[in-house]
Amino acid sequence: MSERCHDLEAWLERLNQAELPALATVVVELQRVAQEQDSSVKQLADVLLRDAALTSNVLRVGNSSYYNPSREPIKTISRAIVLIGFENVRLISLSVTLIDGLLTRAPRQQLQELLARSFHAAVQARNIAGYVLTRNQEEVFIAALLHNLGELAIWGCGGEQADELAQALDRPGEDRDEAVQRILGVGFRQLTQGLIRSWNLGELASLASGTARIDDPALRCISLGVRISEAALQGWECEAMEPLIDETARLIGVSREEALQQILTSADEAVDVAATFGASRLCRLIPNTDPAQIRLQQEQRRARLLQPDLVLMQRALQDLGMMASSRGSIDLILDTTLGGLHHGVGLERVMLAVLADGQRRFRARRVMGENTEQWSEGFDLPLDPSGQADIFSFVLRDRQPLWMGVPASYGLDELITEPIRRTIGKGMFFIAPLLSGTRKIGVLYADCRLSGRALKHEQFVAFQRFVQLTGRCLEALGKRD
Repeated sequence: MSERCHDLEAWLERLNQAELPALATVVVELQRVAQEQDSSVKQLADVLLRDAALTSNVLRVGNSSYYNPSREPIKTISRAIVLIGFENVRLISLSVTLIDGLLTRAPRQQLQELLARSFHAAVQARNIAGYVLTRNQEEVFIAALLHNLGELAIWGCGGEQADELAQALDRPGEDRDEAVQRILGVGFRQLTQGLIRSWNLGELASLASGTARIDDPALRCISLGVRISEAALQGWECEAMEPLIDETARLIGVSREEALQQILTSADEAVDVAATFGASRLCRLIPNTDPAQIRLQQEQRRARLLQPDLVLMQRALQDLGMMASSRGSIDLILDTTLGGLHHGVGLERVMLAVLADGQRRFRARRVMGENTEQWSEGFDLPLDPSGQADIFSFVLRDRQPLWMGVPASYGLDELITEPIRRTIGKGMFFIAPLLSGTRKIGVLYADCRLSGRALKHEQFVAFQRFVQLTGRCLEALGKRD
């Protein structure tokens, strides 16, 4: 378009009506479905099925090893929602729409660089949120991804004015904010807030535009993820990164070294996410985490520690997936589960505590890892049906997995009773109910207490997947019996 825009309303009209209608429509529809209390699988599927290309892309991403490590075939949107979750499908849908909407033409370098930074920020923010929020981590991802929407829209759809701005910003000594205001007549932040407001995104709008309460933990995660992605462009050891590492450590409750490792791991994950979403050209623009000095430090610290084995983990998940639909003995199911969690996911100690003695007590049925032999003989915990006496009884009654030891779980610390603490020690752990349909089987527990390493977001995701598949295997075994 040759007509120039000089104010916010003119830009909003141009971008929403002429350049970004597909993205705006998808974002608004997905957010509407998410906000409705009675949202169903069918409602979300109906939104996606209106666009054949979007449906195809969501299925492609849903079948990737990143979202579907068990490699169970996903051929329909409804199946994708069941297997990888309502929120993940919504996240994938918005992400691939953003990529397709902005990268299908000949994208300028500024757009590619900013989109890479946005994906990096989104992954950093979501993984930090995994420590401090019990839910809505996908909302944090989407909000961080849209944090620079105004600037993305200009570089993707700004036409001649974007060309003029690019030339101005290339001139030495040019003030960035002044140049943006002079040429566009509006700032990038104003444009982001205007676009998101015009899309009527509710609470997501305040998170994405940075106008939520300053003490909102979700906003803190987003802000930190955005600032990490920006500082990383100067190098992982730059001066700007140092306070961000400290801030991350304080927020998620880990040591400074563990916070740095979390940040670096998230950067690597961002590369995988960009590739999975079909934006491989962005991967090289996400800062490399492998400079020699960082690698040397991390390898020295972790050389003798148990490391995740993704190939083994995926094989174990595939085996459980097959056993859910074919014959598998109880021993084979449990061995595959504990072996996958220990050797595949890299969890140092794993225990399955089953209900015994007429479902009145927890007793260890399977254990794996160093120094877990005493659990086989000595772990014996009364079940409290009210779920108020201890964390094992609570999680079985609540039927939800928990990541204990992060700020979001601090309110449940009193349920880690002294007898439990004497058995498992202090620190982070994962715990989840093991169910066969509606029948309560017991509880799966896992930690990295031997080394004292902080548990990671991707480990919690894998832990939940193993719990889910193991329950399906036990349910199938029960039906055959």
